[in-house]
Amino acid sequence: MEWDGQQLSARPALETEGLRYLHVTVGSLLATYGWYIVFSCILLYVVFQKLSTRLRALRQRQLDRAAAAVEPDVVVKRQEALAAARLKMQEELNAQVEKHKEKLRQLEEQKRRQKIEMWDSMQEGKSYKGNVRKPPEEDGPGPSTSSVLPKRKSDRKPLRGGGEYQTLTYSKQFQGRCTF
Repeated sequence: MEWDGQQLSARPALETEGLRYLHVTVGSLLATYGWYIVFSCILLYVVFQKLSTRLRALRQRQLDRAAAAVEPDVVVKRQEALAAARLKMQEELNAQVEKHKEKLRQLEEQKRRQKIEMWDSMQEGKSYKGNVRKPPEEDGPGPSTSSVLPKRKSDRKPLRGGGEYQTLTYSKQFQGRCTF
């Protein structure tokens, strides 16, 4: 029993000394390499997150491939739906092309009519520039021509004096001489 008493009294001293040693060792390790440990933990966390998402995606792809290989009916339905969507998009594109061609035909017809009107007015001896008017575009997003008011002239002075055209004039002593 005496031996047991000594063992109990000795044990707490060893434990406290061990804890002190652990505290000093870990404290000095953290003091020396603390920031390196923190940054490496953060880096490991980010890498783990990236790898886990890639592994999940890889597993999902493998499951999809396995399911597609097992169920050919699903693959056939998917391909038919894809073909139907492509056909629908092609029909929409063809409709847009037809609308554009029709619009171009109308513009050509309008230009042809204007040329005929110009020719007729020239044959009659009229001024063709004043008579030819462009009809307003019905589809145009801009304002209609009836609501547009003509701009009024400003009351400002012209930048040059009087609005006259001033030619370069040479004095009589320089006339007839070339000074190259």
